[in-house]
Amino acid sequence: MKYYYREHIAGYERVKAEGKLAWHTIHNGKPFDDFPTRKFLEYALPRLELAEARPRALEIGCGTGVGACFLAQRGFQVDAIDIIPAAIEIARKAAAERHLDINYEVGDVCELPLRGDRYDVIVDSYCLQAIVFDEDRARVFAAVRARLRPDGYYLVSTAMFDPNRFRQEETVADDRTGTVYHRYGDQGLIEAATGVAYVELEESPDLYERAAEIAGTWYLPSRRHLRPPALKADLEAAGFTVLYQDEEHGEHVICTVG
Repeated sequence: MKYYYREHIAGYERVKAEGKLAWHTIHNGKPFDDFPTRKFLEYALPRLELAEARPRALEIGCGTGVGACFLAQRGFQVDAIDIIPAAIEIARKAAAERHLDINYEVGDVCELPLRGDRYDVIVDSYCLQAIVFDEDRARVFAAVRARLRPDGYYLVSTAMFDPNRFRQEETVADDRTGTVYHRYGDQGLIEAATGVAYVELEESPDLYERAAEIAGTWYLPSRRHLRPPALKADLEAAGFTVLYQDEEHGEHVICTVG
């Protein structure tokens, strides 16, 4: 199983089991339409120069479709993908209840074909943070570049490095690789140079791709938590021009290609 499947399988099975419609309704109790990226999308969309009367949008890592519904309600023709079938099942239900015509598909953003429909807007609502390794992020970025129209926009929201979770003095050295990690949160580790964060793995490491033994304990890579300048540099190195990055945390970005 790919390293980024574990958390999302468990999360959306819980959403389904509890009869909820979105991940954030479990974690913060807010209603379906009050989702974490709403304020950013409300800020960004009016500032985009979109030529089409009904622009086309793709949401990658759409979860249960909160962002896709928001876009469809504002006149976008929306396609959306997520790796977890349970999430797509709930997303289709939520769209039907709102009488919205959204094309949902189960799909892995790291395997998004380079050829296919092209979009005026591609939205990533906290998906990129779970794509940890450079080669996987390169696949995502290549697909976004290929599937955006020349004058299209890439809207990114991603979790950032949290200094409150970083334990500067608490380090774990892996003798096999020579890498030094810092404690990050209660049980996690982070490689400060790359921003790759790991969670301790209770299951067999044989179940997961890229499980890592660090100082005798098995961990699973779970997040890429970058500081704002590093996120901007990451996007620029991938061929994007950053038009906007929010000043408070740096987690919301508007990009174009080139």
